[in-house]
Amino acid sequence: MQKFFLVITALLVSLTASAQRYIFTHDDTLRGSITPQRAWWDLTFYHLQVRVNPTDSTLSGSTTIHYNVLKAAQELQVDLQRPLRMLKVEQDGQELPFRQDGDAYFVTLKKGQQPGKKESVVVHYSGKPRVAKRPPWDGGVTWSRDSTGHWFIATSCQGLGASAWWPCKDHMYDEPDSMLISVTVPKDLKDVSNGRLRRVVENNDGTHTFDWFVSNPINNYGVNLNIGRYINWSDTLQGEKGQLDLSFYALPEHEAMARKQFQQAKKMLRAFEHWFGPYPFYEDGFKLVETPYLGMEHQSSVTYGNKFRNGYLGRDLSGTGYGMLWDFIIIHESGHEWFANNITYKDVADMWVHESFTNYSENLFTEHYYGKAAGAMYVIGTRHNIRNDQPIIGTYGVNKSGSGDMYYKGGNMLHTIRQLVSNDERWRQVLRGMNKQFYHQTVDGKQIEDFMIQQTGIKLQKVFDQYLRDTRVPTLEYQVTNGQIKYRWTNCVAGFDMPVRVCLNEAGPSQNLKPTTQWQTLKAAKATALTVDANYYVLVKRSAGL
Repeated sequence: MQKFFLVITALLVSLTASAQRYIFTHDDTLRGSITPQRAWWDLTFYHLQVRVNPTDSTLSGSTTIHYNVLKAAQELQVDLQRPLRMLKVEQDGQELPFRQDGDAYFVTLKKGQQPGKKESVVVHYSGKPRVAKRPPWDGGVTWSRDSTGHWFIATSCQGLGASAWWPCKDHMYDEPDSMLISVTVPKDLKDVSNGRLRRVVENNDGTHTFDWFVSNPINNYGVNLNIGRYINWSDTLQGEKGQLDLSFYALPEHEAMARKQFQQAKKMLRAFEHWFGPYPFYEDGFKLVETPYLGMEHQSSVTYGNKFRNGYLGRDLSGTGYGMLWDFIIIHESGHEWFANNITYKDVADMWVHESFTNYSENLFTEHYYGKAAGAMYVIGTRHNIRNDQPIIGTYGVNKSGSGDMYYKGGNMLHTIRQLVSNDERWRQVLRGMNKQFYHQTVDGKQIEDFMIQQTGIKLQKVFDQYLRDTRVPTLEYQVTNGQIKYRWTNCVAGFDMPVRVCLNEAGPSQNLKPTTQWQTLKAAKATALTVDANYYVLVKRSAGL
């Protein structure tokens, strides 16, 4: 994503120093592991109440955390990142003692916590939250102004964690079943958050409070605030589960551009329902919301800052021309509704489950409207963005993602697997089945690998090991000798045996080979060269004789 323009990988390049070079800290473990103080309780519901004070860039409020007791314990972990401060914690109206350890607070419960019981605590907090330096990659709160000088504020916190701006159980493995978000802002501003707007309460102090209810499970970084002088309009889509309510929010000065550009949301929804199954949050509707930063996949409240242009800020990331036929942020960030918000990783080390599939969704959107060859050209064209610097899978238990290659390399891995399936409808049913099997669930990456192996009936484990856990690009080495072609896989993991489609000579008919890491021989009297179908993300190397 760097090199001035290269996309989304910048975030992850900045996050992904090699685990061998990175010294993990106690704070990393508290943030990234399922600590004993997290494991004993199951999160069921949040009520977040937050007052946003633009004049001094502060937040204040509380989170009521509802939970089921899984086993007896007396200490509960709540996360809140500095410089925000926890002020008070209560249970059943009784104030509780707590201690701070970095960005984690450990609350001592006075009441016995009995397995099977439903309980709650109220956490009060205030302070100046972390200011986003380069949102959404280096996130926090963005305090900006629109062209008329009015406040234009938004949150973004993937990787950083929701505890950067509100107290929560800041680990991805546990999600609430539903959530109420109450946001108080000055009366000249509106807040747009996740789910459906239940009411707006007019206060006596020059503010009003917006109550948004999310009726589905939601991951913590998917919760968001978007505050500005919004105008909005609505639409509907007859989708696979019936009528889906659509809402669009933009600044008044951008209304005309937004009304035109946001029409792409319907095309996106039709394409992705075809490929992935029903939109996962019909009960909460779909919103597209203008923000002062590029955009992110906030659940049912997708944020947008692509300047109402096609491509990625007006550029085609594939270099093929197809990326200029649609708006990158509308398509990519909305694709996360299926992969990130419906199917959510338990540990950020498996972030490829979000990003590889969503990168691949760009290919499928292109194919849906411009044909299979166009989709293939698009995903193949993105290969120039692959770095092969670190493995795609990160380090577990310490909030450490892997290489930014989870985008383009991950997308090309999935495109390669599609070639192995060699049946487009079967492949589509694998993708749809995945969203049904793991509907509203948190998963680890191995579950997704095992599901694809089982559903395709193909031995894909070495493929996953190669592309997710290794940095090398598998290379089909071959020799032409005495009317024969000898071939094998090199530059690969042990036992790599992925089938591949090849042509003997550039214009020859295609055929399937089943190379291993051992030399094999194919009779080909007139062959002078071997080429691999470009849909496979591999290299080809011609070598001298044995």
